[in-house]
Amino acid sequence: MVRLPLTPEDIARGARLGARLRRARGDRSILDVALEARVSPETLRKIETGRIATPAFSTIAALAQVLGLSLDALWAHAVAEDLTVPADDPDQSRARVLRSEPAAPSL
Repeated sequence: MVRLPLTPEDIARGARLGARLRRARGDRSILDVALEARVSPETLRKIETGRIATPAFSTIAALAQVLGLSLDALWAHAVAEDLTVPADDPDQSRARVLRSEPAAPSL
């Protein structure tokens, strides 16, 4: 099976997912959370740092359960979108960037 290259959106989504998992882990060690979720500590480290942008669903489900996160809320955070202006689009007709905070209203 050939895997398609990741898009910039996939990479950004993976980075947001990893950052959310890292925040949810809080003061707990990577080792403790990984062992409880039955994933390797290196896999968790790679997910948290965005080096695995598209982790397996079962891995995320296990981590979410251990960290007390809803899969719905985790997904909503990962795909949240915000508006920015690409350098080649000053009129904002194609402006779109993936971020977790809501866009400021335009005046």
